[in-house]
Amino acid sequence: MQIPCANIALIPHLINYPERVITHEYFGNWGIMASVEDIKQPVEQPRIGHTLIEDALAIIIGTLMVSFGVVMLRQVGALTGGTAGMAFLAHYVTQVSFGTAFFIINLPFYYLSFRRMGLQFTLKTFAAVALVSVFSDLHPMFVHFDHLQPFYATLFANVMMGIGFIVLFRHKASLGGVNILALFLQDKYGIRAGKLQMGVDCCIVLASLFVVSYEMLIASVLGAVIVNLIIAMNHRPGRYSV
Repeated sequence: MQIPCANIALIPHLINYPERVITHEYFGNWGIMASVEDIKQPVEQPRIGHTLIEDALAIIIGTLMVSFGVVMLRQVGALTGGTAGMAFLAHYVTQVSFGTAFFIINLPFYYLSFRRMGLQFTLKTFAAVALVSVFSDLHPMFVHFDHLQPFYATLFANVMMGIGFIVLFRHKASLGGVNILALFLQDKYGIRAGKLQMGVDCCIVLASLFVVSYEMLIASVLGAVIVNLIIAMNHRPGRYSV
């Protein structure tokens, strides 16, 4: 049977799109009627997980960065948001060490972490919180600041903390408290973790109005914005599993 010339129009289409094939033919008075459909389906790339050693090193590095930022904030009398901000308030008001206050404040959030985020996430988060509590009291034994410009130190400390948070998030860990709530709501409802934390953090910083000076309050608010912008830009829903 001779194929009508009208169907030659399919040839360039198949040359340009070799992944497409003719799937149905009908022989009628006017030649071959053909439908073309894709057979090439997107292949989901398998996730490559982190090893135990990689997770451990990342948690250590992330908590070192966060805790060093905490030391700088404490040195200049600034604040931050989240449970760290609550711990700072407790430290300034009661003179309890930041590490102790931070560890205690995070305890109630582990139940939510276990129920919603799983045992592995909870264990990593517990380890991260414990390390920040230890490192924040350990750094001053080895590092002494003769002079820190308060405004610069506050902003730089929050940049360090934001990067430390990202390191922890990429390895399915957090620093408890608001971080756990923010990550849970991001995974569940697609709410950006950074935006939620920004709102909570600003409320905590404003609550410290009678604890720090107006200058440090402004610097602390800007610092909270910076750390959460870093998280919002680098930890988006759907791009990472946590």
